[in-house]
Amino acid sequence: MAFLFSGNQCLHFFLLLLLHALILFSPTSAAALDNSTDLASLLAFKAAITTTSGGGDASSDHINIAANWTTDAPFCTWVGVRCSRQYPPRVVSLNLSSFSLQGTISPHLSNLSFLSSLDLFNNSLSGTIPDTLGRLPRLATLRLSQNLLSGLIPPSLFNMSSLVTILLSFNHLSGSLPTPAILPRIEDISISYNSLTGHITADLVRCLTLQWIDLGKNKLIGSIPSSLGNLSELAYLSLGQNQINGAIPASIGNLTKLRVLFLGFNHLEGEIPKELGNLVNLQKLYLHDNGIAGSLPISLWNASKMIILEVSTNNLTGPVPATLGKSMPFLQILLLIENALSGGPDFIASLTNCRDLKTIDVMGNQFQGVLPNAYGNLSKNLQYFHASDNHIKGRIPLGLGNLSSLISLSLSFNELGGMIPRTLWRLKKLQVMYLGFNRLTGSISSDIGLMTNLATISFPKNKLSGKLPDSMGNISGLQILYLSENRLSSTIPLSLWSITGLIHLNLYQNRFEGLLPLHMANLKTISYIDLWSNRLSGNISSAFGELQSITYLDLSNNSFHGQIPQQLGRLFNVEYLNLSHNFLSGVIPKSFSNLPYVNRLDLSFNMLEGKIPEGNVFSNVSITSLMGNRALCGAPQLQFPPCPASVASTSSAKLQLLKYVLPSVASVLVFLACFALFVKKIMRKTAKASSEEESPCLNYHRRIPYFELARATDNFSEDNLLERGSIGNVYKGSLDDGLPVAVKVLNLGVEGASRSFDAECHTLGQVRHRNLVKIISTCSNLEFKALVLEFMPNLSLDKWLYSEKQCLTLLQRINIMLDVSLGLDYLHHQHPHVIVHCDLKPSNILLDENMVAKISDFGIAKLMLVDNNSTTPTNNIGTVGYIAPEYGSTGGVTIRGDVYSFGILVLELVTGKKPVDTMFNGKFNLRQWICNAYPTAVMEIVDNNILRSEFTNMQQHSDRVNILHRCLSSIIEVGLHCSKDLPNERLLMRDVVPRLQKIKNGVLVN
Repeated sequence: MAFLFSGNQCLHFFLLLLLHALILFSPTSAAALDNSTDLASLLAFKAAITTTSGGGDASSDHINIAANWTTDAPFCTWVGVRCSRQYPPRVVSLNLSSFSLQGTISPHLSNLSFLSSLDLFNNSLSGTIPDTLGRLPRLATLRLSQNLLSGLIPPSLFNMSSLVTILLSFNHLSGSLPTPAILPRIEDISISYNSLTGHITADLVRCLTLQWIDLGKNKLIGSIPSSLGNLSELAYLSLGQNQINGAIPASIGNLTKLRVLFLGFNHLEGEIPKELGNLVNLQKLYLHDNGIAGSLPISLWNASKMIILEVSTNNLTGPVPATLGKSMPFLQILLLIENALSGGPDFIASLTNCRDLKTIDVMGNQFQGVLPNAYGNLSKNLQYFHASDNHIKGRIPLGLGNLSSLISLSLSFNELGGMIPRTLWRLKKLQVMYLGFNRLTGSISSDIGLMTNLATISFPKNKLSGKLPDSMGNISGLQILYLSENRLSSTIPLSLWSITGLIHLNLYQNRFEGLLPLHMANLKTISYIDLWSNRLSGNISSAFGELQSITYLDLSNNSFHGQIPQQLGRLFNVEYLNLSHNFLSGVIPKSFSNLPYVNRLDLSFNMLEGKIPEGNVFSNVSITSLMGNRALCGAPQLQFPPCPASVASTSSAKLQLLKYVLPSVASVLVFLACFALFVKKIMRKTAKASSEEESPCLNYHRRIPYFELARATDNFSEDNLLERGSIGNVYKGSLDDGLPVAVKVLNLGVEGASRSFDAECHTLGQVRHRNLVKIISTCSNLEFKALVLEFMPNLSLDKWLYSEKQCLTLLQRINIMLDVSLGLDYLHHQHPHVIVHCDLKPSNILLDENMVAKISDFGIAKLMLVDNNSTTPTNNIGTVGYIAPEYGSTGGVTIRGDVYSFGILVLELVTGKKPVDTMFNGKFNLRQWICNAYPTAVMEIVDNNILRSEFTNMQQHSDRVNILHRCLSSIIEVGLHCSKDLPNERLLMRDVVPRLQKIKNGVLVN
């Protein structure tokens, strides 16, 4: 078929072809058909980061980006990358959350022009946020929370017309909040837990679509802009944990869709605006820890959907309306702690209308009157009832025994009288019971033994009388028993000494009598015993010498007689020892001079005689600590008379007598020793069975409220941050009683954090040793978990070893080695169960104010219920450089793996070189480097800081150089023996300890 075209038709057809070609090959169309820029951007991102393994969800688990992101496969198939369906496909989403990424965010991501979602949540990315991200024309979601990003927030991010969500929380961002320019679609701004400064910009009012604002835990100042009341779509507003002052704007009452209002931990003043009563959809109100005054406005009860009402630690006054529970039927948590609220506690009875109520805490107010029996009709879900430190009178209501889910009951510091109702003993789930500082009378019922979950019993300063029931021994998980300043009498029941987990025992100022039995040797973890001012008699039991964890022992003002047992000299951890005002006779045991940590020793007003020992505590003891004894001599600095020569001859005569008596006594002692070993074995089996039945973390220590921890750490301030860890941060703080602590707050967003919390809590709860960090308390709920540990003011060994300002002397390094070896020896060989730490390294060695080293971080510790050579499989193999070689082949842990880590630690202390130092490039490691220099070139590999601290001029001290060389060679020999490749060739910690003690003694002598 033929077609004929006229000239005009040909010209028209040609123009159409030309126009089509121009469109087809225009730059825009060419870009649409070319996705090479996307590939280049992704490769640039990959080049700027590193990763060890993939993320936490099932789809990306164990996927390494370095191996997966290769040009062998289309980039749309790469993990975390999602592309559009157009051709050619373009990257529309990049999701690499929880991928353990390190490095920086490449600015080349701005070339992903079709990108609508960038999610890098929960990694370890550092550096600044690239300003170029603000050029992404389609970006709707930017999620960079929980990284290590620093610097300013790029203003360009607040000038993106497509942005809906920006999440930057939990980083190190600083500077002021950028002023929003064009954010017509923004719904969520979350930049909490950073270091933002300056004022809250009033220009946020431009973002009328905002539903969520979270600027908490920063350093923002100034007042709350009243213009925020114009954000009519707002459902969540958190400005807490800042330094905001002024009054709460009444305009906040315009936010009728608001469900959560968090303004706690600021410096707010004034009264609670009555306009907050307009927030009919409000579910959670946090105004705690401010300076808010006035009364609770009646209009507030219009918030009928309220779940959490938290107004603690303010200056609120006046009564609480009795209709509270009827107005807020969905209330679950009511916290009115530490205000000046007054009136009667009748409003609590109205809370019977709140069927999901879990917590009532009104402690620290001025409530008066009596507690009605209607309290027994409160929610069966109630777990915490705290009304201590008020002016409540009358009796404890019988109905409280109906609250079957109660975990913690605190009514201390009131004016309650009468007997403890027997109905309370029905609270089988109760773990903490505070009834102290009241006027309670009567006896403690034997039914208390039914409360087998109790961890803390605190009834001090009452008028309780009668016998302490023998059923107390049934409370196998009991840790704290405070019954001081009562009128309890009779003997202390034998069953009490069978509670192997007991930590604090305080029975002072009662009327207990009789003897202290040998059974007290069962209390392996006890650290505090106060039996002052009772009527106890007989000899002081030698079983006290078995209490190796004890730090405080007071047996004063009793009727003990006989000699002080030599075994007390084995209490190496004791810091306070008071045996005064008894009838003790004989000499002061010389072993007392070996107690290294005693800072208070009181032996006054006894019948002691003979020479006062010398050294350690006796070098600083005062005369008041020894006065009132009849025939002490020596210690001329205390003006005691010199010892007569006859003392020496008398001692010689006694020695001669022993030559004849000793053989006949020896056979008896051997029999008794065998019998004692048999009994001890039976007791250990019993203790083991008991410990296996204990519940995990919850019962180990009394809970400290979250708000006390927040106060202690200045709202978890960045200024109090001690360490950022893989699963959480550690803050320093001071509790309400002034005790300095370290608070380890777990990041529950990290996989395995809860398991690590339970493991560390479980392990620390079972160990008690001077060279192990002590757990003081825990704080745990569904949204927050923290361990409260003793504070180590000199921080970690790692910071000392590699500090430009601080320097460890040779003796300090040896002391640290010895301290760590003693701690490991306890874990491996002295604890009833063998415990393997699994991650020993300098950052896990903490130093107290006296530079005493203590092992910390038991997050992956393993309890080995088998023999010392058995292995326990684990996926947590510690830290590179300190991991024993066999872990790679067997995947199991043994105590010899800890020994290997200790050996590397010793070598690191001598050389000042990390096992992952860049000088060890794979051809050889730290141990091989030292082997090449040992023993001929030791002085060439030793840390220069040691030499500088020992000598100003080595040439002038050749003798001392030789002594130092021998000492360092001995230490290196220990490190090399401990770090041998074959586990069976390594030393055990029980063999390491005496070697290091010998080395230390040699240093002290020279």
